[in-house]
Amino acid sequence: MKHFAIELDAEGRGHAIDPAQACAMPAPARFVWIHLNGGEEEANRWLRDHAEIPLMVASALTAVETRPRSDAIDGGALVNLRGIGDGEPTEDQLVSIRAWLEAGRAITVAFDPIAGLDELRAQMEAGEIKDPGDLISHLAIIITRHLDPIIVDLGDLVDACESRLDAEHAFETRRSIAGARSDAIVYRRFVSPQRAALSHLAELPAPWLADDDRLHIREAADRFARMTEELEAVRERSALIHEQLTDLRSEQIENRALLLSIVALIFLPLTFLTGLLGMNVEGIPFAHEPWAFAGVCLVCFLIAASIAAWFAAARWFKR
Repeated sequence: MKHFAIELDAEGRGHAIDPAQACAMPAPARFVWIHLNGGEEEANRWLRDHAEIPLMVASALTAVETRPRSDAIDGGALVNLRGIGDGEPTEDQLVSIRAWLEAGRAITVAFDPIAGLDELRAQMEAGEIKDPGDLISHLAIIITRHLDPIIVDLGDLVDACESRLDAEHAFETRRSIAGARSDAIVYRRFVSPQRAALSHLAELPAPWLADDDRLHIREAADRFARMTEELEAVRERSALIHEQLTDLRSEQIENRALLLSIVALIFLPLTFLTGLLGMNVEGIPFAHEPWAFAGVCLVCFLIAASIAAWFAAARWFKR
């Protein structure tokens, strides 16, 4: 991920400039956006030598662990947001982008590529972004547009799991629903505070936040509120489906144990009888008759049939 800087020209269109020179000019009337790769030492050096921002802000922009937030500091605003990554998946699923916003300038820092950053850059080069308020509102909308389909897919996955809640698909459903529940927990960890951060940002008394910027930021906050509710529903429905799968598995185990018990009970008296008749002693009735073996088999069959009929009458075979 490369660092870059874009400045608006007199016609209101953006053009690339050297980040090291972006803040060396006199306080520009036009807007400048500088984006830095937080994983490079050059970014830290640039913030120290050229940014001219409070030390606390510089530390927050380069912090390894962040949470969504928005704070007013010395006429500017420090904003942390999370969005879908544009590269290899990370442990938290969502990658962070940190922003320092003030009149005439915006500085963003990201450690990992974030989806939509190229689109945001193209919007500024086309002249659609005029000030820090435009930049952060466009960024928030882009993040919601990339994240919303993923949240919808989680809901669809839970719907699919509910439709095939049976013994035949139990293993596959259990694995799918566990993944959906885990993803919902991870996403909600950042989506919920992001809504609060944007709502707070929309209320900041910053002169560079126009009314339409506040409107767009509130719209993004509403989208995050809806996604938070959807993630909460996914988590609760996943827990309910998991309980139903557990009950289904327990019922299967009980039915199989019952069947094995019935078979054992059927053959228990037969085993006793054959063991008794198999003893090598004198005095077994009809031991020398030609029909003796057939008679023993018939008696065993009658005993087994009687026990099975009793179990059937008692509805032990009914699942």
